[in-house]
Amino acid sequence: MSGQQRLTILDSALVSKVWSGHPVDFSLLGNANDTIYASYYDSSEYMTVAMRPPGAGSSWKYKKLTSQLGWDSHNYVTAALDGQNLLHVSGNMHVGSLVYFRSALPGDIGSLQQIASMVGTQENSMTYPVFLNGTGNEMLYLYRDGGSGNGNEYINRWNPGSKTWNRLLGTALFDGQGQRNAYLGAPNAGPVTGPDGYYHLFWFWRETTDASTTHDVCYMRTKNLTQWQTASGTALALPVTSTTTGTIIDTIPEHGGVINRGQISFDAQGRPIISYHKFDASPNGYTQIYNTRLENGKWVAHQTSKWAYKWNFGGNGTLVLQVQFGPVVLNPNGTLTQWFYHYTGAAGPVETGYWVLDPVTLQPTQTLPDAYWPAHLETARNPGMQVNWAQVPSKVDPGTVYALRWETMPNNQDLPRTPVPAATQLMWYKLRDPNASTSVFRRTSDSKRQAKPGRAYIGTGVGWRGGRYWTNGALQRTGSN
Repeated sequence: MSGQQRLTILDSALVSKVWSGHPVDFSLLGNANDTIYASYYDSSEYMTVAMRPPGAGSSWKYKKLTSQLGWDSHNYVTAALDGQNLLHVSGNMHVGSLVYFRSALPGDIGSLQQIASMVGTQENSMTYPVFLNGTGNEMLYLYRDGGSGNGNEYINRWNPGSKTWNRLLGTALFDGQGQRNAYLGAPNAGPVTGPDGYYHLFWFWRETTDASTTHDVCYMRTKNLTQWQTASGTALALPVTSTTTGTIIDTIPEHGGVINRGQISFDAQGRPIISYHKFDASPNGYTQIYNTRLENGKWVAHQTSKWAYKWNFGGNGTLVLQVQFGPVVLNPNGTLTQWFYHYTGAAGPVETGYWVLDPVTLQPTQTLPDAYWPAHLETARNPGMQVNWAQVPSKVDPGTVYALRWETMPNNQDLPRTPVPAATQLMWYKLRDPNASTSVFRRTSDSKRQAKPGRAYIGTGVGWRGGRYWTNGALQRTGSN
């Protein structure tokens, strides 16, 4: 099997100058006719939306919003279009009050207005907003209320007729009982639609703001997002707590090497595979990637990596991730592949590529090189900075990819920098993807993505270093708290 080919540039344009003091996620959306919506923080740190109609030579239209970013990489911006083509924008929240804008007219960014409240409760301590597609293509909004180590998860439902929100459930989805919180696969992950017609959801528990207190990998599924069950079909009462039986698939103690990040995918038999890392059983307790699969009704943990390196992480704030990975990807030719990246020592260098996996053992049989973006765009042009990307596939041509590229300073655990670096260019690219018929997991310079359908998400964008993983418009993001 040969490696993937790099994308080639068809068109490009400068969108704006943007904030570069630290990495924070931007959002990129495309509608049915490939009108592009980019949501980002401008050079003055204000949340801004830009729109570009389809066609060569089209010009951008802009709308600066009233929300201003601080020194926090958790405060990404995310956006979605509903069934009436109204634009919804949210973000810049880390244990803060609701920040939410909605257009009054379909597709019209000039009519974006700030909405003070969605449902009126649990809206003063919000983090990790995610727009989702529910059953019947209804739009949902998932978020955490409370902080890391003390938070609950709620889901709101959009009513297009009355243009109002209400709670999907009569209770929280997850309840930390004032002592912990659930991280849904990653801080802003959500349900994933599987080939069996179920929504699949996995999560970790976290006891405090210290990332090293993450523990246990858990799972449940549902057909309608309101009635949930274990993998064996046992009904679960809501809200789910850390004592809910039948949900833990891998018991990992605090300080056991697992962090609030992971992936879920499905093999050729439709069996879910949940990917994460933890310390192995060796005397040194090295960090390894595990792919745990549901086999004959039981979860079987397969250690896929064999590294002689330990990432002994901990602390608060957004961390620079030393171990990163993608989901196990089922390719059209039947092979399984998985992207990986890891430090080989405490300060590097790094090793990256993607494995071809044995379908039975989930062990690597071949390692292929990692290449995706045009080579001259992968390296930062500004000294000391990193490259960030956001991308979305064209809905008109599956072989076309739209992307945003910008450069920032790396993570600094959400602490201010002095002096503040100059703003950098936010560039838009239209690219040809020669890998459109294959589904290998692709690395970007500072964010990872794969082209494979199945996620329930409708928001798009890119995360900070190690932060976001993209699946046909799906997101996952990783931060410490």
